[in-house]
Amino acid sequence: MGRLEGLFMKRICVIGGGKWGQNHIRTLFQMGNLGGIVEASAARLEELLKQYPVAGFSNLDEAIAAGFDGYTIAAPAPLHYEIAKKLLEKGQHVLVEKPMTLSAETSLELVELAEKNEAQLMVGHVLLFHPAIRKIKELIDSGKIGQLYYLYSTRLNLGTVRTEENVFWSFAPHDISVLDYFVGHPAEQIESKGTKFLQKNVYDYTMTQLTYPGNVHAHIFVSWLHPFKEQRLVVIGSKGMISFDDSSAEKEIQFYDKHIEFDRGIPIKIENPTEIIPYDKKQPLAEELRYFVENLDGKIEIADGRSGYEVVKVLEKAQELIDEAP
Repeated sequence: MGRLEGLFMKRICVIGGGKWGQNHIRTLFQMGNLGGIVEASAARLEELLKQYPVAGFSNLDEAIAAGFDGYTIAAPAPLHYEIAKKLLEKGQHVLVEKPMTLSAETSLELVELAEKNEAQLMVGHVLLFHPAIRKIKELIDSGKIGQLYYLYSTRLNLGTVRTEENVFWSFAPHDISVLDYFVGHPAEQIESKGTKFLQKNVYDYTMTQLTYPGNVHAHIFVSWLHPFKEQRLVVIGSKGMISFDDSSAEKEIQFYDKHIEFDRGIPIKIENPTEIIPYDKKQPLAEELRYFVENLDGKIEIADGRSGYEVVKVLEKAQELIDEAP
């Protein structure tokens, strides 16, 4: 049996038929890997099964009994822990959407449960499968920008304002996962501040600073009270700099051949023309789900459970610091 034939034989069940779950369902169906759908709403399940002729279930136990090769969890975040735990206890392979769970303690429990039962556990940090992010990682690792100095990300827009989840938990998981991926290590120190404007208990703006090994620094600025949309990443090194704005029409990776050199103690600015770095314009979700399917019989290394746990640790710590601030 060839590798491609083997991939098409993998049957994945999607748990949750909401907005993002429907993206999972559509993409897996296009890949030839959709095996089933779990959705509590009978009306929504019926509608989905009209579009996708696969097995449908109103509860998780029925789906587990059906014996799929893997499960993706696209249910609301408060349900992630309960669903993933039940699947992992039975040795099932799981991709759970971000945030992995709502606490570091429960996220670590899932990691240990997966290891104990030899089950694959992956977290839906979809930007780690964005071709531009993969290309930037390649540029960093190749030494094109020299020694890594600092990075920052901005995720700004007007809305969508949440009433229960603050802007950091809503927006920042993407950015934490990407910064950790670029550096190759989770942050060692965290500082964070935030402000509430619209609601008493929900932060609308946060600024978080991260310190990584090797004197690498980063910050994340997120806000849903902003006049324009921006999803920008900037990476600064000793030999060059990179920027990428995923919200721009061009979605270009720009390499700035700029740095500072010292001549007898005097700083000299070196500037050369900016270079546009080409990359494959593939769909991140399709790349993520393909990676999950391809590694069901191997080992998840990108966006694995432990990296998802590290992201939740930062979210939790930042939340504590924001709440403690005067």
